[in-house]
Amino acid sequence: MQPSEKILGVEGGGTKTAWVLVERNGAELRVLDRGKLPPSNFRLVTLDRLRTIFSELPKQIDRAGVFLAGCGLEDRPILSRLCAEIWPAAKIITGNDRDSGLAAALGRGDGIVVNAGSGSSVTGRRGDKIEKAGGWGHILGDAGGGYFLVIQALRLILREYDSHRGEGQFTAKILRALSLNNLDELVRWAQTAAKMEIAILAPVVFEAAASGDASVIEIIEEGVRVLCEYTEAVASRLHVLAPKVVLMGGLFHRDSIYTHAFRRRLKKNLPDARVATAEQPPELGAAWLAAELGDHVAFPSKLSKSEIDNLAAAVTEQRNPRSENLEKMSARQLVELFVEEEKFVQDALRGVIADLTRATEIVTESLRIGGRLFYVGAGSSGRIGVLDASEIPPTFGASPDLVQGVIAGGATALYRSVEGAEDEHSAGALVMDQRGIKNSDVVIGITASGRTLFVLGALRRAKSLGAKTILLTCNPAAPAVVADVSPVEDKAASDAPENVVVDLAIKLEVGPEVLTGSTRLKGGTATKVALNIISTGAMVALGKVHSNLMIELHTSSGKLRDRAVRVVAQLANCDYDSARNMLEASDWDLRSVVDKFL
Repeated sequence: MQPSEKILGVEGGGTKTAWVLVERNGAELRVLDRGKLPPSNFRLVTLDRLRTIFSELPKQIDRAGVFLAGCGLEDRPILSRLCAEIWPAAKIITGNDRDSGLAAALGRGDGIVVNAGSGSSVTGRRGDKIEKAGGWGHILGDAGGGYFLVIQALRLILREYDSHRGEGQFTAKILRALSLNNLDELVRWAQTAAKMEIAILAPVVFEAAASGDASVIEIIEEGVRVLCEYTEAVASRLHVLAPKVVLMGGLFHRDSIYTHAFRRRLKKNLPDARVATAEQPPELGAAWLAAELGDHVAFPSKLSKSEIDNLAAAVTEQRNPRSENLEKMSARQLVELFVEEEKFVQDALRGVIADLTRATEIVTESLRIGGRLFYVGAGSSGRIGVLDASEIPPTFGASPDLVQGVIAGGATALYRSVEGAEDEHSAGALVMDQRGIKNSDVVIGITASGRTLFVLGALRRAKSLGAKTILLTCNPAAPAVVADVSPVEDKAASDAPENVVVDLAIKLEVGPEVLTGSTRLKGGTATKVALNIISTGAMVALGKVHSNLMIELHTSSGKLRDRAVRVVAQLANCDYDSARNMLEASDWDLRSVVDKFL
């Protein structure tokens, strides 16, 4: 191997595709970059989908180790050919995620790796001998993994309901987590939910167990029992009495209750086992295998000082001097402070009237020529964008495709935090490709700090595809370059990693939040008003409003039908019953009735 080789490690499963780019200088590996992309379980994802995901990974590499869940021996040639398309000049090794897990946890040493994430598996090695248990996929196996635990918990909910014990606290937790209203809705959701949509509810299961729910604790104990049984079986087949057992995967790293339960049960039957938690993630194991290193390599895991300083410099992370005694305030004082702080929202909006006007014009122009409007955000910003987009069809009778909300982490992030979803440039870019962004579209990136990588990646990709781009932020120092210069200068600005080139940057200067960093407060309020203005202004310009009346609203409920009747009554200058008769005769097509009187 030549010095200074760049090596890519990829580990893909049902939850995500994790990757790391390392550089070898001499006998050491140094992490250059890392990230996460959508899931890439070989059995659950098409080759075209894998190709799309891999296309977002670093291209300039010398070696790659690509290890995917569900990739059997017969699949490796297929995966290798696909990788060769993406990295034609690189030396490539492929395999199953068990292989990368073993490498990350054990290096070249002996031991047993117990992996519990969305799925589960147990893999042991002694010398050249490998023994396995579990890992048969979510349909027939994966006992003890997140999917298994959640499925058992959902079945418990229905059993308890059918046995007339009513709906317990755990039922309420699940319904709340999914934003569902009753068990019928839960069943309909489960019938079409993908593996990851189900597995991601595992934290709710552990929360219930931690609160002392005996039935849920039994489910966790059953998952642990199976994993311990598999571990003991692997140890027996390897003929070891005191194995090194390394725990890996989200359930062990995130939920201490699971780790403690496993250790306690394993101690009974394998009292001499030495149990530890993996220090390195499997994507580093993938890179290690590609590098063919036998040495122990220490990888840095902390942010660099420049990255920390860059994040801390954002106004949204500064402390508000007026709320430094927040915990000492009475309820009255706290409310008065919040109300007083709203003046900064008004000032911020007044300060960007010209920008909001231009944004409304840009969106109107795009929609008028057949384009679409996309809001892209993460966390609170993403939820606000999705909310505004979801209100357009019922309010203005528009197609759901006309205004679309994109949130980092997908639908799950609407009601639960999805860790790390906002930290990937490439994930944001990939979403733009998946939504089929074209040059008639407009993309509004929403990021209070102005630095959310998912949003910046989406804006960069959208601009490269010819779409109009707008950055909406609460940070006056956000790294935005407005594209009003020459194409050559545009390109130079966009190539700078700290910049994103957009057609318009709207900076809502609301100042530091009452609760430091909580941009769902003033930042969220200002953002929501700004989006309300832009989308409503565009709909008005497109003729979906007469005077200040909705004339294309969907009459999908009793309240909306009542509103439609009153609109017709006012425009036709007739009584309520006559207006209702006209709407009923037109099958409640409000626009067709209104057009007769305009």
